[in-house]
Amino acid sequence: MTNVRPKVTKIVLIDDHRLFREGVKRILNMEPDFEVVAEGDDGIIAEKLIDESKPDVVLMDINMPKLNGVEATRQLIKNHPGLKVIILSIHDDESYVTHVLKSGALGYLLKEMDADSMIEAVRIVAQGGAYIHPKVTHNLVNEFRRLASQGYSSEPSGFRDLEFRPPLHILTHRECEVLQLMAEGKSNRSIGENLYISEKTVKNHVSNILQKMNVDDRTQAVVEAIKNGWVKIY
Repeated sequence: MTNVRPKVTKIVLIDDHRLFREGVKRILNMEPDFEVVAEGDDGIIAEKLIDESKPDVVLMDINMPKLNGVEATRQLIKNHPGLKVIILSIHDDESYVTHVLKSGALGYLLKEMDADSMIEAVRIVAQGGAYIHPKVTHNLVNEFRRLASQGYSSEPSGFRDLEFRPPLHILTHRECEVLQLMAEGKSNRSIGENLYISEKTVKNHVSNILQKMNVDDRTQAVVEAIKNGWVKIY
């Protein structure tokens, strides 16, 4: 019987810190379905590398000396519609995420991430999804809390006074627990540790939650959950 090789995701890595870049490259190339096909140290060279290697995903540092990752991403997506870019950053402020998403990037990862999170992010983005580091999601939740305390809301009645009601009409009890921990900014590994289940099981629950809530990613799920009073806001 002939073994079918998995489709290889071609990756371009742009980061001006060589040691960090080498570490990321080593982690990604250990995956049978990943291949780092090109690398560079600045946003200026990114255009040339993308033209030559035709990658599926670009991992781009946000802070680089000549052309930063946000501007480089904006230019790349303008010239290569459909290009999938993940920004690498040391900043967990939600304002950075806003700028990044406006540039057209589909992912935002903190450089403190673990290898499993990075691999998961690349796979999700390669398949057309979006991925935001759980810690940043937590900060987005805090921003909602701040706005709620000031009386702002995108809904006419506001969400600051909504009574907490877990969405048992669409999710199972376990999925409600996972959604709550997602809203608290927990990673899949941390959720598994909290609920005493495997990380694989957590991933299955998250996938089911996104499907049942009809959203594309974790951040959208958390935002909708907060607006509907489906998670506790401490």
